[in-house]
Amino acid sequence: MAASVAGSSEPGLSVGPTSEFSLFVHVKPGQGPSLRSALVDLQDTPGYRPGDYDMAVQTIHEARFVLFDDDTRLAFITSFDGPWDAYMEDFFSSGPTLTLFDVIFRYTEGYDGLPDVGALKAFILDAEQMAAAYARNYGGTVIEIRKAQRVNAAFQQVLDHPNAAELLKHPAMQALLDEAGD
Repeated sequence: MAASVAGSSEPGLSVGPTSEFSLFVHVKPGQGPSLRSALVDLQDTPGYRPGDYDMAVQTIHEARFVLFDDDTRLAFITSFDGPWDAYMEDFFSSGPTLTLFDVIFRYTEGYDGLPDVGALKAFILDAEQMAAAYARNYGGTVIEIRKAQRVNAAFQQVLDHPNAAELLKHPAMQALLDEAGD
């Protein structure tokens, strides 16, 4: 079950170590097509491409932008490890993330651009909405999930090794073999 982020001064729900964050803003009149084009370009930006896991803020699980109401409204929805305050500190100290944010949000009402971090914080606080409900289908932080993926890849290499058959007969390997059989 989701709970309020303990110790955070800002809205957000959390499940285990992960918190949610959502912004809803109005698109400047006539800027919907330009914003849509900027979002398409964003999809090909290093660190944001699908399958590209080298984002500047390393605690992000996923992030998405949704244009709705005939491209007059924009939602930015993400989840991340840790409390809201820590995520915001990472966000505000990350040049690449701030640049991507600027490229998208310049098409929205109330956004005055960089480098005024105080105005940017006010913009975010004004646009942020806490989720009414938030759930996750898996546990673990981004760091733990990436480590599990590396361990799995290494185990697959062991399984493919020509001398693996003898090693795999050892009783200590049974739990790994049971999981690998899925």
